[in-house]
Amino acid sequence: MGLSERVGARTDQEDDHSRDIVTITVNTIDRDIHRGRQPVSEIKRVGEVPQADELAQVVDGKLVPLDDNGAVTIKGGEAFVSHPRDSSAS
Repeated sequence: MGLSERVGARTDQEDDHSRDIVTITVNTIDRDIHRGRQPVSEIKRVGEVPQADELAQVVDGKLVPLDDNGAVTIKGGEAFVSHPRDSSAS
């Protein structure tokens, strides 16, 4: 019984480890990223988004702008869209 429990535990751990990498969509392209809290700068890097561009997350069909100094909790399946920043003066 002890061996079965250990083998089962190792399998569960391996399953958890394989899910540490999840897929998100950045500008309609699937990208792999680590699950958990990720800085916006890392999402841009993984998504090959220029750091100067603005990144928004698609939430319930709406674009939610992200702060460059912020972070997003990644669970898998999130979608992001980038665009050049509005350069108009306020």
